[in-house]
Amino acid sequence: MAQRESGQERLRRMTRIDLELLDQGYCLVGGVDEAGRGPLAGPVVAACAVMPLEEGALLVGVNDSKKLSPGAREALYPQIVQRALCLGIGLASVEEIEALNIKNASRLAMERAVAQTRADFLLVDAERDLAVGLPQRALIHGDALSYSIACASIAAKVCRDRLMEELDRQYPGYGLAKHKGYGTAEHREAIQRLGPSPIHRRLFLRKLLDGERA
Repeated sequence: MAQRESGQERLRRMTRIDLELLDQGYCLVGGVDEAGRGPLAGPVVAACAVMPLEEGALLVGVNDSKKLSPGAREALYPQIVQRALCLGIGLASVEEIEALNIKNASRLAMERAVAQTRADFLLVDAERDLAVGLPQRALIHGDALSYSIACASIAAKVCRDRLMEELDRQYPGYGLAKHKGYGTAEHREAIQRLGPSPIHRRLFLRKLLDGERA
């Protein structure tokens, strides 16, 4: 049976790539990730986190945001904000998602997040060649491999979740605060009952709406 990885062991593993870049002479390694590619409603939100990497400055609970409970993410977020050397949050609207497609809108949100920081090298979750004029490296499943990306992942997810809770107050009846815009059975039923709101992604709803008209 595989031995369970401790928090300290996870941090040592997750900072390896980040620290290698510092050894190469970079000073501000920014981790970049997004939240909200898949939902039927709401914007896509990205974060760029430049974190201190000294052992005493690391946050033990940091992990891939998908492996953390909402409560754990909420608890870590203010600590990330407090410790970050710089932290940028970028957003691409539903209108931009419709006009550009979700992949390009996600890249735009990432570029906006990076522009708010002083990063001199980027570790980017999955994406390549962001148009920001900085050296960068794409990491598949980067939020599980890089401490900086994991911090960005948590920040992006918390910021988007909070935004969806605010949008739930503006557009009640869809349950946005609960499912955060994802295509749950409850959400799809609400769309069919109420029709799409201004913050629903019409391109994502074509099959659902076409089925309703059939």
